[in-house]
Amino acid sequence: MIPRRALPLLFAAVCAAIASESPAPSAALPVTVIRAGRLIDSASGKVLTNQVIVVEGDHIKSVGPDDGGPIVLGPNGGRYVDLSDATVLPGLIDCHTHITSQPENYYTDIFRKSPIDVATTSHIYARRTLLAGFTTVRDVGAGEYTDIALKRAIDGGKVAGPRILPSAHTVGATGGHVDLTGFSPSIQFKDTSGVADGVDAVRFRVRQNIKFGAEWIKVAATAGVLSEEESVGAPQYSEQEMRMAVEEAAMWGKKVAAHAHGTEGIKRAIRAGVASVEHASFIDDEGIRLAKERGTWLVMDIYNDDYILAEFTRMGYPEKIIEKERLVGRTQRENFQKAHRAGVKMAYGTDAGVYPHGWNGKQFRHMVQWGMTPMEAIQAATVNAAELLHQSGRLGTVAAGAFADLIAVKSDPLADVTALEKIEFVMKGGEVFKDQIAGSPVKVFE
Repeated sequence: MIPRRALPLLFAAVCAAIASESPAPSAALPVTVIRAGRLIDSASGKVLTNQVIVVEGDHIKSVGPDDGGPIVLGPNGGRYVDLSDATVLPGLIDCHTHITSQPENYYTDIFRKSPIDVATTSHIYARRTLLAGFTTVRDVGAGEYTDIALKRAIDGGKVAGPRILPSAHTVGATGGHVDLTGFSPSIQFKDTSGVADGVDAVRFRVRQNIKFGAEWIKVAATAGVLSEEESVGAPQYSEQEMRMAVEEAAMWGKKVAAHAHGTEGIKRAIRAGVASVEHASFIDDEGIRLAKERGTWLVMDIYNDDYILAEFTRMGYPEKIIEKERLVGRTQRENFQKAHRAGVKMAYGTDAGVYPHGWNGKQFRHMVQWGMTPMEAIQAATVNAAELLHQSGRLGTVAAGAFADLIAVKSDPLADVTALEKIEFVMKGGEVFKDQIAGSPVKVFE
């Protein structure tokens, strides 16, 4: 028995012991206060003037009107960024990239570069992408899981780059767009592959990609341009094979993007339940209707035709590939216009890696030329892209609770959307990586 008079002393001792074992209070998160002269609210499609954005750690804490008073950073100090003479936007999102490489020479790229060469240089392209204002990308096809390795290096703070949603190997048919064709059968490549024939093989490839870190699954529903199979858009997967990819991915909490140029392959992919159709060059009226009815996103890369026709002959690409691009280019742009007018959901995607990384913003001008308003093009690369990627409220918006991914330009991109080709301020996760406006400290990797 403990004497009654000893209980207060015992209680005090227990409390002291508990306090001594409790973790120390965590350090206050770093605070950045940003004064924005103009803020493009991608969610509402409006421009807000004279706003103050408070960033705490890697998230936005608050957004509200600037009362014109002095900026108060708080008892622990912080950082002030003056963008009062600039236009601030959410960090941009590119839903179709190949961020680990870009073409230099057709035969050299195939025969003289190993996955080690690709991995060694991929961080260069990631940094260029980030400094171009694209703070998030979905990578839709990379060999040897290099996109996943690059993502881990970026997330670990080892190199600069955007947030990456990787898909690893594109899943496709033997002899199709993801299977190297046009060479002697005696030539063998030892790298891993996404080639799969039949529903069971497709199931295996989906599981294999997810095992090694894929966050999206990419399937090749049709032939393509930059490969040597004869057609530019013939179907290469049955609807059943694609449906298996969709169902298997869903079981693991993932979605499917389908590479599809040709009309029939596009419709098979939509009926199979893919989340997005990439390229969609020869989509017809029925395909547009199906996409609208089923809420399928179209991600149409309507800039890179210019670059392919201008540069790929110089890089040694076979004439049959260049000729396929001539078939695709204008038709894809005309169908982009039709799909937009019909109200199909559209997200921004460029196929960066077909042309130089860091040029991602060049597509905005083409989207406006072919029917979108500048605000609609910006929304395609912000709130719409975030919705496709299931990141609404976290990415593509400047709002409390979202990641502190912000960009800025001195001019007005709603008056001239080409302003987004030269981003002057980039913040990702509360860290400033580029500042040609306010002169705030920029993160340096050593």
